[in-house]
Amino acid sequence: MPAYALLLEYDGAPFVGWQRQASGLSVQEVIETAAAKLNRGTPPVAVAAGRTDAGVHAEGQVAQIEIAADLPPERVREALNFHTRPHPVAVLRAARAPEGFSARFSATLRGYRYRILNRPARPALDLGRVWHVQQPLDAEAMHAAAQALLGRHDFSAYRAAACQAKTALRTLDRLSVSRLGEEVVVQAEARSFLHHQVRNMVGTLAQVGLGRRPVSWPRAVLDGRDRTRAGPTAPPEGLTFTFVRYAEPLDWR
Repeated sequence: MPAYALLLEYDGAPFVGWQRQASGLSVQEVIETAAAKLNRGTPPVAVAAGRTDAGVHAEGQVAQIEIAADLPPERVREALNFHTRPHPVAVLRAARAPEGFSARFSATLRGYRYRILNRPARPALDLGRVWHVQQPLDAEAMHAAAQALLGRHDFSAYRAAACQAKTALRTLDRLSVSRLGEEVVVQAEARSFLHHQVRNMVGTLAQVGLGRRPVSWPRAVLDGRDRTRAGPTAPPEGLTFTFVRYAEPLDWR
């Protein structure tokens, strides 16, 4: 059957996450239910580049499906966008998946952005899309602390207790913190991440930004490999899955 790659955008607020769960609506279910219309009524399995958690958004998620209908990619995009309504999920582009392509295992780099609204007043327009921190954050101190986490390390101190990865070894290629007006923005890039790794790093860096811990502390936490020594897990609503890169670029339509 024809295989397609899908570039997805979605608001994570109403979903239990990407992956199907016993209860609650998932992004995966929305895509599979829509794709059933192109697959003789049978929902195909949709595999994503990253399994985002409940409340986490995406503007560059990539998923793949196989369907019975042999259609141009642009027709697949249009049909799926019609059938995913009214859910906040959009297929931005579609492409024929090349032989051997895996949305998950063929990825060479993934990117996330975390937004912190740093002001006394609570968010109105960005409600559900930022972590609201009222106390002033020192973004420069957070960035300095973040640089000590770059490279290949055992990130056990920054993984969720429920993480199912076989090893905590990961190579962190980018972890930058910058202030854009009232926002503090964290950008993270790596080939792959552990469950809650980005949110746990952000929660730990925020303790530095608040002046509660020294710049050296996040690296000391990393070296200690003990999750209980790290900061709290930052809330999901500030996190967005921004992009996936592959060795062979896809012919998006």
